Formats: sequence, structure tokens, C-alpha cells
Amino acid sequence: MDAEALTSALVLRAQKGDGTAFAELIEAQYDCIYRTAWRWCGRRDDAEDIAQEVCVKIGQGLARFDGRSAFSSWVYRITLNAVRDWQRAGARRVRHHDAFADVSPSEAEAEQEAVATACELWAAVRSLPEKQRDAVLLVYAEELSHAEAAAIMGIKEATVSFHVFEARKTLRGLL
Repeated sequence: MDAEALTSALVLRAQKGDGTAFAELIEAQYDCIYRTAWRWCGRRDDAEDIAQEVCVKIGQGLARFDGRSAFSSWVYRITLNAVRDWQRAGARRVRHHDAFADVSPSEAEAEQEAVATACELWAAVRSLPEKQRDAVLLVYAEELSHAEAAAIMGIKEATVSFHVFEARKTLRGLL
């Protein structure tokens, strides 16, 4: 059984009240949810809070999931909406996190520099306008195709390409 068929079977079982199936769905999606939330907000604590909220929202909305899109796309949309809710609520108190929080003293200097550069890049990405930020994070951080990102964002594929192009221009000026 391929991954999509397995996920579909778990969704059906979970929609019928099977708690074990729901737990398996959450376990399979949690790393992606957390990673996506972290890339959007840049702070571990906030990403954990958002990921927990997303898991609750999945549980609340699972009965309404109709399978017209991939389950993972539906989860991405919920995650993006949770991040936006978090941002609108004023939970983002710090726009840039300390790059050194991800670097341990035992790491080589080159690794520390690479981590600091990556943190600087993601901080710059998080400062982009919403649509550009979403497009860049979905395409580059999550490694989705423009078509997959378009489905998640609810826009046309060409529009995703435009947002990525505009983001690159903006990032060149920021970095």
C-alpha cells in the first residue's frame, strides 16, 4: 500500500472515531507541521505552540475533510492559517531570533557560520510580504513544486512563480 493510500485509509478510520488512526495521522504529520511553523515564525516555543494548535484543529476539522486535495495539502493550509492567526494576534514579539541558539560551542567555526547565515536568510524570508513569504517557504523550505504550493495557497501556479520571483528581488536587496 503506497503512502497516499495508507493516509486515506487512516483518515477514513479517524473520521469514524478511531483514536489510534488519528494518533498515527498526527504522528506522521507532526514533524512537517512543526518544521513549517518554525520556518514561518523562527522560534521553537512559538512553533511548538502553533504545532499543538494545528493538531487540535486537525482533530476538530477532520470530519469535514473531503479528500478533494491531498491530506498533506490540507494540513499545510491549516498550518499556514494557524501561523497567520498567531501573527495577527500579536504573538510575534521578536522578528529575528538569535542565530547562536542553534549553534553549540562544539561545532566547527564553518558550521557556525553556515547556521548563522541560514538563520539570517530565514529571518529575511520571514520579513517578506505574506504571499511572497508563503511561496518561498513552500517552494524552497518545503521543497514543493509551484503547482503544489499553488494548491495550498489557493492561487494559480503562475502567481506562485511571480511571488517567488518578486521575493528573490527583495531578498537580494535585504541580504
